Amino acid sequence: MVLASKAHMLYDDNHHKCIVFSDLVRGSGIQANQFLILDGKHGATIDPGGDLTYAPLTLEIGKHMPVQKLDYIFASHQDPDIIASLGRWMMQTQAQVVVSRLWSRFLPHLGASYLNDLNGQKLEDRIIAVPDKGSVIELGDSNILILPAHFLHSVGNLHFYDVKSRILFSGDMGASLVDASPEQAVENFEAHIPSMQGFHERYMCSRKACRLWADMVRELDVEMIVPQHGRPFKGKAMVNRFLDWISNLSCGIDLLGEENYALTREHRLALKL
Repeated sequence: MVLASKAHMLYDDNHHKCIVFSDLVRGSGIQANQFLILDGKHGATIDPGGDLTYAPLTLEIGKHMPVQKLDYIFASHQDPDIIASLGRWMMQTQAQVVVSRLWSRFLPHLGASYLNDLNGQKLEDRIIAVPDKGSVIELGDSNILILPAHFLHSVGNLHFYDVKSRILFSGDMGASLVDASPEQAVENFEAHIPSMQGFHERYMCSRKACRLWADMVRELDVEMIVPQHGRPFKGKAMVNRFLDWISNLSCGIDLLGEENYALTREHRLALKL
């Protein structure tokens, strides 16, 4: 049985829309948000996920546009909850896949059984391999900025800024481990920190990388940061609170020491040391 998701409109001016879907994941899978950007008859989905989300997500997208007519599938990085269902999307749509050039050559591993026959097309002809500096993708009458976010947390990480709505789709940056739907924006930043601090300390590479990313984002007119997990940051004040916090967070290699690369007692017993 396919369970209905919660769909929430992040932006709507009657021509351009940004929609987030949640609650598609059931069971032991990690909660994740999936996104659809519409501009007129053109559409792109962001981080559509794996087999747990494919069927219900296609049903939800079908309420807004023919799934077969999707223009793009944006993938912020290579994780299973981002793009593991790629093969099925390739078979059912004519969409091009927008992904870091670092990961583009690995895509056949995500759905080889589906990718033998793409209506006479070659898989590589449907991949837009984004260089490290990023790029710009036209979607209908609007533009999506493909922004570098490397090592946050993937070595080839991308974020997506929708120029019309001024929403930054930030992948794992800003993610929180909360039991809440994405329409519930963060209201108390200090109270929200415990739900995201441990995640960012482990998954983000370093304070330097976070600070450089935040400095880049400050150059944009961002009205909302929407991560793939948990609640968004809405409004200039809350966006700036997050950018200030992440710019000063020690994380990743900042926290590593010799104790993180040491043989344990179990190792030594096995080696009879």
